[in-house]
Amino acid sequence: MIIFFCNDIRDGVLAHFSEEETKHCVQVLRKKQGDAVKFIDGEGSWYEGEIQELSKRQVTVKITATHEGTDHQSFRLHMAVALLKNMDRFEWFIEKATEIGVDEITPLLTEHTERSKLRPERLEKIILSAAKQCLRTRLPKLNELVDFEDFIKMNATNEEEARFIPHCHKTDLTHLKNNCPASTNVTVLIGPEGDFSAAEVALALSNGFQEVGLGANRLRTETAAITACHTVHLVNV
Repeated sequence: MIIFFCNDIRDGVLAHFSEEETKHCVQVLRKKQGDAVKFIDGEGSWYEGEIQELSKRQVTVKITATHEGTDHQSFRLHMAVALLKNMDRFEWFIEKATEIGVDEITPLLTEHTERSKLRPERLEKIILSAAKQCLRTRLPKLNELVDFEDFIKMNATNEEEARFIPHCHKTDLTHLKNNCPASTNVTVLIGPEGDFSAAEVALALSNGFQEVGLGANRLRTETAAITACHTVHLVNV
């Protein structure tokens, strides 16, 4: 099933596709006037409609039905993950976390991070593609790359959520699944290759984060991030 994205909806009746979505609709899929289409708005709804007008630059759809998405959660999950030197692996995490159900993603610059730049527009496209693929109606928020210390300071006073920092400096940490409460907003920090430094762990703990484990095995950053993401969802099943 082909799903489009459109957040330019007027009076709940007409939807105007972006130039990029129009190109996919008209030039790639060869859709024509009168054809049925389905699309998400990124804010919690999906729609059925019929192409009313089309050109090379814009498709206008007459909405025939509006549906509430089924991906609403009783909690919000914020994953703050150290940027990886290999962007393919970081992009894989972005894609899979979107499919599983993350609400917010913050790339982190840590003491052991080996990369300091990213292309947010490419990551946004990956998020959108993954959301359309799994009919997710709410798009995760992608934040700007931020320094670890600054992120901790920004979240130091947020006592309305559970905050966790998995790390490998100890081997006897209680697993995330045994600490994570259900129906509660959650933020999880995931370190880079080489893990968080001892100073970073101490800073997080002094600002309200709880140290947890993700199992006996040492995991790659992107694997740890997906494990944490899935664990939070399992707790909320």
